[in-house]
Amino acid sequence: MTASTGTTTLSGTTAARASGRRRGAPSWLASAVLALIGLCFVVPLSWLVLASLDAEATYETQVPSSFSLANFTEILTPEQTFGPLLNSVILSGGSAVITVIAAVLAAYPLSRFNTRFNRPFLYTVLFGTCLPITAIMVPVYSLFVQLNLLDSLAATTFFMAATSLPMAIWMTKNFMDSVPVSLEEAAWVDGASAMKALWHVVVPLMRPGIGVVFIFVFIQAWGNFFVPFILLFSLENQPAAVSIFRFFGQFGTVAYGQLAAFSILYALPVIVLYVLVSRVFGGSFAMSGALKG
Repeated sequence: MTASTGTTTLSGTTAARASGRRRGAPSWLASAVLALIGLCFVVPLSWLVLASLDAEATYETQVPSSFSLANFTEILTPEQTFGPLLNSVILSGGSAVITVIAAVLAAYPLSRFNTRFNRPFLYTVLFGTCLPITAIMVPVYSLFVQLNLLDSLAATTFFMAATSLPMAIWMTKNFMDSVPVSLEEAAWVDGASAMKALWHVVVPLMRPGIGVVFIFVFIQAWGNFFVPFILLFSLENQPAAVSIFRFFGQFGTVAYGQLAAFSILYALPVIVLYVLVSRVFGGSFAMSGALKG
């Protein structure tokens, strides 16, 4: 009886080890694939950091013979960095604010009122998200010429907000659908109008979702090269996404060290915005405890 139990235990241990080996092989394979994917991100970032600290940087990833901040001091001028970054903040921040306000107003009737036009309208909005920006730039450029709006920072901001609006409406509607209608009904009973209920009840409850939409639109506008390159041609109005092109000189010469230093400074505002938004709007929806029963 004892021998039989020992044999059973031994066979069970052997089976567990075999099962562990079977599970171990895919685990090692997954780790190798993840490590390879990680290298694809680490190598370019390593070049960016090392080249920014190398006064004689090239396109190769190498440790500089002597670390220097000369690339940063060279580009920290109003014409080279501060002016373009300010233009980027105006373009991206303005586009994000306009888009979020318009998206909330557009998503509210789609979320709260069921009509036969909801689905066709949403499909039309979805079609708008699929249009490539290059397909509409020719008529947009002609319109800007006729209205004398070329090289206008404000007009470009409104156009970039309009291009981001379809996806923002989709995202905002989904976030708004998760806010219970009963909370608005309670506000209506207390005498609030639909707009008051929207701004004082619905919007505060979906602040994390609004933060997500804001960051999404801001990052899209921040990295947009094509639209500002076409509509803004003076150096004073060009954002950082376009001015970075200045580091690519004539005859194929590239200022690699300054390009890397500018790229690091270019990425900092987005990181700061992400941290601020995650702290202000962070956490889950604030609806817990708002409903009883």
